[in-house]
Amino acid sequence: MNLKYARNCFFNIARFSINFLFPSSCPLCGEHVSTDGELCADCWSAFNWISNPKCEKCGYPFPANIDLGNRPLCPNCAAGFCELDLIRSACVYDDVSKTAVLPFKHSGRLKYATFMARAMLWALRDVNIKPDIVMPVPLAYRRLVHRGYNQAELLAAPIAKAFGVKLDLSSVIRKYRHDMGHKNAAQRAENIRGVFNVVRPNEIRGKKILLVDDVMTTGATFSELRRVLVRAGVKEVYGITFCRTVRAI
Repeated sequence: MNLKYARNCFFNIARFSINFLFPSSCPLCGEHVSTDGELCADCWSAFNWISNPKCEKCGYPFPANIDLGNRPLCPNCAAGFCELDLIRSACVYDDVSKTAVLPFKHSGRLKYATFMARAMLWALRDVNIKPDIVMPVPLAYRRLVHRGYNQAELLAAPIAKAFGVKLDLSSVIRKYRHDMGHKNAAQRAENIRGVFNVVRPNEIRGKKILLVDDVMTTGATFSELRRVLVRAGVKEVYGITFCRTVRAI
């Protein structure tokens, strides 16, 4: 018997046995699903996924009944306040998305990373970007030791694989600062100022980088990271998050 054929048969039988004994289930509610890591129909429909119409640059969602033309911009982007070349988010940060993001970020629900990363790739389906590097927003070493993982890295890895590009975990480091939890936009911008440091500029100079994070609140983290990247010679900076806050503008 052909060795390769025998090996494939073995793995197919093993995979069938595992799926039979441990069928795929929705990571949020446990309902049976056809593909491991995906959400069931009820859980998927509960999220406020961002679709058109939205800001062409930052992805801010507009009311569905508003016709803003083919290339709409939110007031912030129209005024030049968005510093990244493009930002997208999969869904709105609300009571539903919190039930996924907060346990994933703080309670070790790492299995959520699969459906979150898939949703983020879905949010990028309508943009024509070709990043050279995917970079998770760095976590300060002190916080990394305390938490045990960088949630942005878990999301960034499958995104980098999907784009077929390098996952950069070492070109930028981050200083520790107290959590920005309930700070306003101005306080967040001040708190994040100066926390990032490019330590391997040769790895990123002239590149187009896609930044990855779990939540975008005011955009201060992306803006500060973009500032140091551009200063180090990065050509373009994009951003993708699982969810984002949405406020009246």
